[in-house]
Amino acid sequence: MVGRKGRTVVRRAPTGLTKLLRGRKDPSPDDGSRGAVALRVRARPRLQDRVTALRERVFRPGTRLGKLKDRADRLQDKAFGLLRFKSLVHDPKVTSRVGTWLGIAFTICFVTGVISHFIQHPAAWFYWPSRPINLYRITQGAHVISGVAAIPLLIAKLWTVYPKLFERPAVKSVLHALERISILVLAGAAFFELASGTFNAAQNYPWSFFFTTAHYAVAWIAFGSLVVHVAVKLPLIRESLTKEKRREIDVSRRAFLRTTGLTSGVAVLVFGGSTIPFLRNVSALSERSNDGLQGLPVNRTAKEANVQTVDSSWRLEVVGPNGTTTFSREQLQTMRQTTAELPIACVEGWSQTATWTGVPVMDLLAAVGAPQGASLRVSSLEKGGLYNSTTLPGTHTADPLTLLALRLEGQVLDLDHGYPCRIIAPSRPGVLQTKWVRKLEVIA
Repeated sequence: MVGRKGRTVVRRAPTGLTKLLRGRKDPSPDDGSRGAVALRVRARPRLQDRVTALRERVFRPGTRLGKLKDRADRLQDKAFGLLRFKSLVHDPKVTSRVGTWLGIAFTICFVTGVISHFIQHPAAWFYWPSRPINLYRITQGAHVISGVAAIPLLIAKLWTVYPKLFERPAVKSVLHALERISILVLAGAAFFELASGTFNAAQNYPWSFFFTTAHYAVAWIAFGSLVVHVAVKLPLIRESLTKEKRREIDVSRRAFLRTTGLTSGVAVLVFGGSTIPFLRNVSALSERSNDGLQGLPVNRTAKEANVQTVDSSWRLEVVGPNGTTTFSREQLQTMRQTTAELPIACVEGWSQTATWTGVPVMDLLAAVGAPQGASLRVSSLEKGGLYNSTTLPGTHTADPLTLLALRLEGQVLDLDHGYPCRIIAPSRPGVLQTKWVRKLEVIA
């Protein structure tokens, strides 16, 4: 063939790959042309189609590369477990049922946890009553028990949905990506809350951050992620929980649900004795019992608080509108004494009822000319610590059962229980029942 400027140009016959990329097809004697040179032009395929065709040509079945690809695919399938997702529990009906239980447990845990946080760090608008006397004991017990019950529920929930981690494509759209990210945040926050709460119940802190602040902040993240997840999955949840869908749950799925519920029940039974008194003798892993000093557990000893001894020179200072009045322990014993059975409930979940005897705080307020229902700042002999000074709100100072306790179970307070005197008030966390009291100051 003669080209420009008289040069002879020799064109080689196109190879099979070149023909494929050009979108052409080799002539075949079977198409009626009987070997005639005839090329049929097709519409130019997209780049993705070309790449797919090239891949299929390179990795043709039966060739060495094809066999190698098949083997790699089988190994990948085994690695990701795609060949093992045949269990009937990986079903939306089961997931929705377990998820509903988990959502209830998480909601109870979140609400009661927020209540406990505001009792310890009250906002100006927050109000917490002093009656019934067991109110905080109930709410904090529900907080710990629902958290314990949520642990096996969370594991079961993740087991029912973990095959979705290996779905391909991993991201189908922007909304799908946001949904997967929210689930990742929810799972991570839930594990952090349950794990850190369990360590806190055991009073074991293998970390450097302040538990209360971190636990409270992550609780909002976990609950917010839960709300988003429920909102996205609500149509599927509603469909899966209908009567028709419930009837479709077969024996194996029902067995899984029963096992999950039973496991949560056993977890509550094993750990719940510190909160539920009648379970105390059967809860093998209960952290607290009535075997402590003077029949009451001690969270923080006098040695840990650096309160070594309290001698006869100790005086209680009560600062009121009429100035400062001091009381010796002997003078406090001559005042009107009230004996009451009151619970002491710790934020870790354990609680114990004991018999306390002491001076009603309202009488001390009256002795210094303070109005009934005035708030008090209570200071301890403990020099350091986050709770060496607490605020006793007016709702509690006005309650006749709020005592400056001098005796426990008919005996003089032991030093570890707050000798020479301590605050004991109804419906109040144990961490705010200040021990080793040295000063009461009326807050204007």
